[in-house]
Amino acid sequence: MWRFRTIILVTMIWCSPLVGAMRFDLKSGTSKCITEDIKSSAMTVGKYNVITDLQPAPDTHMITIRVTSPYGNNYHYADHVDSGTFAFTAAESGDYMACYWAVDHKPPVTLSIEFDWKSGVAAKDWSKVAKKGQVEVMELELKKLFDSVTSIHEEMFYLREREEQMQALNRSTNSKMATFSFLSLLVCLSVAGLQLWHLKTFFERKKLL
Repeated sequence: MWRFRTIILVTMIWCSPLVGAMRFDLKSGTSKCITEDIKSSAMTVGKYNVITDLQPAPDTHMITIRVTSPYGNNYHYADHVDSGTFAFTAAESGDYMACYWAVDHKPPVTLSIEFDWKSGVAAKDWSKVAKKGQVEVMELELKKLFDSVTSIHEEMFYLREREEQMQALNRSTNSKMATFSFLSLLVCLSVAGLQLWHLKTFFERKKLL
């Protein structure tokens, strides 16, 4: 049953597109960031361009882009461009961020940017693999399927590791909350005891007790 479910999962992932190009608007003088969860040692490639009918693109359609790792390391930077590409192998796991800035302009202009970001198996150029190895179509499909299964297997271990980290964080938080609750109860009981002692002393001094 587990093998059957795994085959169905692999087939669904393989038959559906892993990623697709996105298009978004960016007003001049503003910025927008897009994140991508990438595993360590995974290959990632990106392509971006400002959609315009003007050639060459005017200064109002220039952007600045920076791609950083979860720890703030810079992997790509381009200033005053209307298109470009980047490719690198992730050195650390986590959310990588691609931030776009549009040049400030009066009156404001809205830019339409097309961005394609692929990671893992989707980042591999299979046309070059096929051309280089001169493999048959079936063999190429098997290579794609094998890489997809390997990627899914690595993703499962990666998610398991993230789950263990979250469980450790939950245990630590619960332990701290229990300690805080105990201290709060202790403080409340101490304050209540001091109030009773004060009232008893006050009544005894007034000879009411």
